[in-house]
Amino acid sequence: MSAPASPYFGAEHAAFRATVQRFVREESAPHAAAWDEAASFPRELYRKAAQAGLLGLGFAQEHGGCEADAFMHVILSEELAMSGSGGVCASLMSHTIGAPPIAKFAGAELQARVLPAILAGEKISALAITEPSGGSDVASLKTTARLEGSEYVVNGSKMFITSGMRADYYTVAVRTGGPGAAGISLLLIERDRPGFTRTALAKMGWWASDTAALYFEDVRVPAANLVGEEGRGFKAIMANFNMERLGMAAQAVGFAQAAFDDALAWARERHTFGQPLVERQVIRHRLVDMRMRIEAARAYLHDCAWEVQQGLQPAARLAMLKNCATQAMQFCADSAVQILGGAGFMRGSRAERIYREVKVMMIGGGSEEIMKDLAARQLGF
Repeated sequence: MSAPASPYFGAEHAAFRATVQRFVREESAPHAAAWDEAASFPRELYRKAAQAGLLGLGFAQEHGGCEADAFMHVILSEELAMSGSGGVCASLMSHTIGAPPIAKFAGAELQARVLPAILAGEKISALAITEPSGGSDVASLKTTARLEGSEYVVNGSKMFITSGMRADYYTVAVRTGGPGAAGISLLLIERDRPGFTRTALAKMGWWASDTAALYFEDVRVPAANLVGEEGRGFKAIMANFNMERLGMAAQAVGFAQAAFDDALAWARERHTFGQPLVERQVIRHRLVDMRMRIEAARAYLHDCAWEVQQGLQPAARLAMLKNCATQAMQFCADSAVQILGGAGFMRGSRAERIYREVKVMMIGGGSEEIMKDLAARQLGF
């Protein structure tokens, strides 16, 4: 008896999944270890991803995008993670957090000026919100933008910015008004503006991703680069966070699945005392525990994606989902390295990369503790 059709996925989803899997198999996975050691990957990968139809998902057709439901985004994030390289995923897809505020809130002129090149893989987009003084407390950010005639003058700094070195366009959260959320706006800042400098940061994981600190010293930006209206940036940032957390949860499920796949393959091949590891009860039980956490996180992921697809913004559920998925990733990464033993400890293995990258997934997009507090407030306790 064949399995019943999924209530979430149809033929178009299956076709897209096959496209992403082929991209990972041919363009990403074979080079993941080398790119990690090189702390970079070729810029040409952006163009290849665009040609495969991966960069324009959910953006307007007039700018080079294509219509996509929430489950297409889930498929993309989960399947890209199967390369086991979070750094490649993070930088290759940094436009999914940098460009949506432009697509949703900017004027037609600004959209037409920057979005087509981003979605074609010719330009790279980054989002710059976090500052040295704080991350998730967006309402307290300190970087200022003072309007002088037809230009904003920007002063301040940003920290831990993905694609911070290589990006061409930065969607930057700035303070144009008074204290609190009402004083926050978004500006598009090009990388070659005088007074704008960047410093690369060394990291525990995501080696292939360029992460940077950004510095703005009297950087002059045309007022036409304002994304949306003054004082409306906080709303745009919060909407962006919801989709970012859905994507990170899907990615975490993909990483957990990759770790499980490697652990199971090793347990079947590796023999100790005359038997394959998978014949040992303790190993079988650990594999079942891994699979249980993956399936629970994936079911939760699909349920939340369905709510997003209905036009809802389930902030509390998305916050809890991110924690659920990253905890599943943490358990599976640890278990995979343990089952692989010495082979899992060696640099170059997929399990080893995933193990190093657990913590950034549990911190990025809102730390585990922040997610719990956000969920509690949303749920009214």
